[in-house]
This record gives sequence, structure tokens and C-alpha cells, in this order.
Amino acid sequence: MTDALPNPAPYQVLLYYKYVDIADPERFAREHLALCERLELRGRVLVASEGINGTVSGTTENTNHYIATLHADARFADMQFKIDPAEDHTFRKIKVKARPEIVRLSLEDDVDPRQRTGKRLSPQEFYEAMQRDDVVIVDARNDYEYNVGHFRGAIRPTVKTFRDFPQWVKETLAPYRDKTILTYCTGGIRCEKFSAMLLEEGFRDVCQLEGGIVTYGKDPQVQGRLFDGSCYVFDERVTVPVNRTEDAVVISRCDYCQQPCERYVNCANLDCDHQFLCCVQCEVEHRRSCSPDCENAPWHEFDPATAGTSKAYYR
Repeated sequence: MTDALPNPAPYQVLLYYKYVDIADPERFAREHLALCERLELRGRVLVASEGINGTVSGTTENTNHYIATLHADARFADMQFKIDPAEDHTFRKIKVKARPEIVRLSLEDDVDPRQRTGKRLSPQEFYEAMQRDDVVIVDARNDYEYNVGHFRGAIRPTVKTFRDFPQWVKETLAPYRDKTILTYCTGGIRCEKFSAMLLEEGFRDVCQLEGGIVTYGKDPQVQGRLFDGSCYVFDERVTVPVNRTEDAVVISRCDYCQQPCERYVNCANLDCDHQFLCCVQCEVEHRRSCSPDCENAPWHEFDPATAGTSKAYYR
């Protein structure tokens, strides 16, 4: 379990989840929102009858208090928190919502990771397994997350949302049913359901990276080896480093100039809001627009003063 540690940074970003019974998600969400507001946290927390899934930012003192508060609840006593230091908030507001699922797979007969899921591999075990010839590495994230960073040799999913995975598995992954599958995601939560779904679909040997990419990048032994690019995160940082060795590379490129770039921006056309890779120079030149039509659209909010800042690529 990752507990709060002494941290010289003024702020922290917490990433966490737990599959556990929550009897009244609506009430829990209201009470949890009040807790977050009292601690001046920002971020997004999803609550369902199957558990909780959140990422929040706040001062080191307040996030440590938040961790202690949740650990004092028997339901979350062993919940792991992945902690990153930060200089300020990485979110603009706090949202706590009750939902049918904490990760939306939308299966007719939902899978329960508490009953069945893939074999969990430590970062070191996952690193060693990736180098075998008889494995298939599968990214359990969206395609735009894969594009900015992924494990070497991993299959790129052609999905825009997690709920697209069941169809993609049937159409693309089915031929690998008899192979050893190594799957991974950002923090581990999506793999819990994804690996369970693969087992239900008849895949024989399914393994998942314990703690996800975030934990893998911090492991002192593997140090992010065999991960190319950066890890996409759903806050104002947009990407975080993973591979901390000499073979780290940038794999994504600016959609305009094709220079190495890991910087996602949101199209300034408010009727579009498409997220695309764009360097600062091209952001200014093309007014943070994903196409000529968007560049000349009437509902356009590009402000040169925001070029290169978090306001350009996260809202």
C-alpha cells in the first residue's frame, strides 16, 4: 500500500481506486463532495455500487488528511494511493459523481474484478514477461493515450472510449485467445475489468500490470524500461514521464510540423474541441485549430497569451 510520505512539494496529486460495495452511491457522492470541498481538493471522483475511482490534487497537508480519512473507513482501509508531487493544483474544480460503473464497460452481464480478474504482475515480473516470445502485449487504454506513449511492441487499440473494448476484442483480439496476454493501463483500474472480460471471452492466460504504468515508472528496479514516450493523464499535466533510463524516446509528433511532440491541445473552435498533438509554434501559427475550417470558425477562443500554457490543452 502506498501511504503518504514526507514530500517537499507544496501540492500532491493522488490517483486511486477500490472495487468495494457502496450501498448508496448518490448519498456517498454528496458526502464525499463535501469532504473534498472542505479540504479544498480539486479533481474527479466517480462512485458506484461497485466502488470508487478518483484522482485529486491539493496541498500536501490536505491530501495527506484525505488519505488518512479514507483509510479510517473500513471499506478503504487497504486502498492504495499513487502519489505525485506538484507545484500547484492540476485540476480547475472538484467533481464527485455517482455513476452505474466506476469504469464504463457497459456489458450486458458485467464482470466483477473481485470475483475474477487476470493474474497480477509486479513491475519486475511484467518487465521480464514482456521479453518472452510467446506473449501478446495489449494496451487497455484509448488510442490517443497509446499514441503519446506505450510499452514497446504493444497492440494499439482502435477505440475512443473504454466501452468500445468488448467489440474491439471480438473483432481484433480473438485470434490470440490461446496466447499469454499481458495487459496494462494508467493506474490499474481498467485492467481489472478488461482482464476479467478477456477471461470471460475464453482467453486462457491473462496477466495485468499491478499498479499500472504510473507504478511501473516509479519502480526502482525497472525504472520504466521498455516504455516509449510518456503516459497520458487526465489533468492539466496531460503527460508524465515513465522511462527514466537512457533509452527514453519521444514517439509522438506534432500533427502540423511532424516534429517530436508530446503536447496535446484542445481545438479552440468551441464547436469542435478535438484534442490533437501540437507544438507551441504551430499552436500560434494555426491559432490552436485542428483544421483550416476550425481556424476560421465563428466560435473560436484562441488567445495568444495562453499559448504554451495549461489553458491551451486542458479544460
